[in-house]
Amino acid sequence: MGAVRTLVVSDLHLGTRRRHDVLAYREPLERLLDTLPDVDRLVLLGDVLELLERHPQRGLVVAEPVLRAIGATLGRDREVIVVPGNHDRALVRPWIARMGETLEVDSRVPLDATALLARVAEWLRPARVRVHYPGVWLAPAVWATHGHYLDQHLLPEAAFGVTRGLLGRRPNAEVRPSDYELSQGSGLSRAEALARRLPAPLAALAEDVAELARAATMPRASLLRRSLAPLHASLLGLQMRRASIPALLHVVRRLGVEADWVLFGHVHRLGPLPGDLDAQWASALGGPRVVNTGSWMYEPLLVHRARAPHPYWPGGAIWLPDDLDSGPRPVGLLDEVPAAAMH
Repeated sequence: MGAVRTLVVSDLHLGTRRRHDVLAYREPLERLLDTLPDVDRLVLLGDVLELLERHPQRGLVVAEPVLRAIGATLGRDREVIVVPGNHDRALVRPWIARMGETLEVDSRVPLDATALLARVAEWLRPARVRVHYPGVWLAPAVWATHGHYLDQHLLPEAAFGVTRGLLGRRPNAEVRPSDYELSQGSGLSRAEALARRLPAPLAALAEDVAELARAATMPRASLLRRSLAPLHASLLGLQMRRASIPALLHVVRRLGVEADWVLFGHVHRLGPLPGDLDAQWASALGGPRVVNTGSWMYEPLLVHRARAPHPYWPGGAIWLPDDLDSGPRPVGLLDEVPAAAMH
């Protein structure tokens, strides 16, 4: 595989009910499109569409013009790779079931695997479109995945939980992606699954609970006010380093992924950034280093009155240069965009 200039973004959540999806606004979208002429390949690393909320049709309505603009800007000579996550797993869910135990860590998905996936692929044209699940090799030593498998090693069963003791039974047993897919809660957190079955008013409440599940494990969680955004961000970052990253590395080991670098999304925390300790983004047992994409969501409980650069500021991305000697580099593409232009 020849080295190419690659930009990795994740967690756009286009169509979210709370309208925190910043690419639905003009200036953030223009900033992303202005970046694309400098890349050969764009990776959409999961949760591009918001399809878990009660009315997923809104996700499609919001996503179509955004994805068409991305595809048109990339043009015929460049590539976009889609790797679904837990919030847009519906794009490939029937195909996953058909694959069963033959699902590999870098399985290529046919563009017509589902009617919904075919629509998304069409919106991204004329760019060349590939779809992989649950991950994709971007270089011989660089594996990228959305990261939602890590939830199954946390309590509560969500990206912002705390580690389940020694990360579950038989911590060193090798597994296949199908084992994670078949496990309870692979696609939905318990609160999200409940929301899909409730009447509209109760469903909205359940979705609020799901969105704030991360805060349930924070000390003094009852103090969820925007004025405490710096505290929320600090506590959530601590949780990610002590629970989410170890859980992700556990998943990588169990799947037998031998990589120097693992890129992931899911936890919405761009990094490592200047000031982060490198040791907290790697396994004490050796193995890969990890880099997170951040998100394209404006989350008031984390960034209210904050200034970029900030680990939870919208517009996070990973730059993978054609020369990998320096490794993947986290970047904030919206650091110069004021908050008022994003929500």
